[in-house]
Amino acid sequence: MSATQEFRIKWGMVIDLDKCTGCGSCMVACQAENNVAPAEDGLNRRRALNWLLVYRLSNGKPFPDHDIAYLPRPCMQCGKPSCVSVCPVVATTKDEEGGIVSQVTPRCIGCRYCMASCPYHARYFNWHDPVWPAGMEKTLTPDVSVRPRGVVEKCTFCHHRLMAAKDRAYAEGRDPEKLPDGAYVTSCTEACPNGAISFGDVNNPEHKVHELIKSPYAFRLLERLGTDPQVWYVSRREWVRRLGDNYLNNEPTKG
Repeated sequence: MSATQEFRIKWGMVIDLDKCTGCGSCMVACQAENNVAPAEDGLNRRRALNWLLVYRLSNGKPFPDHDIAYLPRPCMQCGKPSCVSVCPVVATTKDEEGGIVSQVTPRCIGCRYCMASCPYHARYFNWHDPVWPAGMEKTLTPDVSVRPRGVVEKCTFCHHRLMAAKDRAYAEGRDPEKLPDGAYVTSCTEACPNGAISFGDVNNPEHKVHELIKSPYAFRLLERLGTDPQVWYVSRREWVRRLGDNYLNNEPTKG
């Protein structure tokens, strides 16, 4: 795997799993914002299309020690993405502003190599042409293209919102490369009712996420794989942190 690319601006997400209730607001907001059409067969999980999924975690203990947590999982925007190296048509790259892993739909040939290489299962194949119930087509986000069937899709950290934030900065005479905290946030961040999701430039000391990732309770999914994700999780519960890092031993845990 190639070395991590360095970006002056590095957009990152921090999700507090102790605040997340698994309500699914982030999933709904993501679908609405990015023009993901309703599933033709919602019961077929193998052909479902969700750029963001919420997983249910359990400590596996019986009552009264049973405990659960919910883990939203977008694209990790890996610093060393395995999906990029396997794409034969350069449809996905690690050269977007802020270290976002792009997905160029017109180039994608649907080979799904990227899906096979992604350890987070964060990529989805579009099996059907998008169809919206009558009237819902009027709610589409104009800044996001509608993808045809036969291509791979994934979370882009709502990249179109970054472009809009930079346009506003230009119009207001501000430096578009120095966006203040909150000027650019993803739809899932905005929709979370508990404030469990924080978003910003992890390299900028003025952004909240810069400090959040330094928490002793912060971790990244499967970090030992060396993918260098730009999504961090926070939990005071040790069993949650152990599951997130995919510990293979069965030693007893506290918390």
